[in-house]
Amino acid sequence: MPDTTAARGRFLTIEGPDGAGKSLQAARLVDELRARGIDALLSREPGGTRLGEAIRTILLTRDGPPIHPRADALLFNAARAQHVDEVILPALDAGRVPVVARFFDSTLAYQGYGRGVSLDDLRAVIRVATGGLVPDRTILLDLSPETGLRRKQPDEETRFEAAFDLDFHRRVRTGFLELAAAEPGRYRIVDAEQSADAVFADVLRHALEALEA
Repeated sequence: MPDTTAARGRFLTIEGPDGAGKSLQAARLVDELRARGIDALLSREPGGTRLGEAIRTILLTRDGPPIHPRADALLFNAARAQHVDEVILPALDAGRVPVVARFFDSTLAYQGYGRGVSLDDLRAVIRVATGGLVPDRTILLDLSPETGLRRKQPDEETRFEAAFDLDFHRRVRTGFLELAAAEPGRYRIVDAEQSADAVFADVLRHALEALEA
């Protein structure tokens, strides 16, 4: 049973286009928070649970069959629903700080802005998957798609690098920036064209700001 006497934790997400360094920065952030005595939990989407990791394999494999944009959105949100219920909410209820690389903003950016699924429809599905859960702070690692794609090693490429053109990735970046502009209270934007250390300094500053609020 969760410790009902514990203060509710804070939920931090790291978002951004492909090649922005989300996984690296999320891991560094969790290590630093733990070093400061903060009970942080590292997770990712799609993934974070046994079901989510199985869905991740389907969604990201380079040599699988084409996936319709609506099916894409539903699969991502099926993994998300399990992730929220099994990992994120219990962590928050226990007073922990889940740090998650990608959350529902990626669905809006990739399947919405990138692939043309209605944003209203996506938001309705997201509400079902998350039960209305919204991150306390979303840190957007922003960089050009040209830089991001150039950073990816061949063995790191997923279906989204292999099967979608540069214009798709430009729409995704635009989507993230528009989402951030619409919610300045939740979002903080970091220039991910900087060195990894400079990016981390900004990520840590924004995370601590959220935890101290």
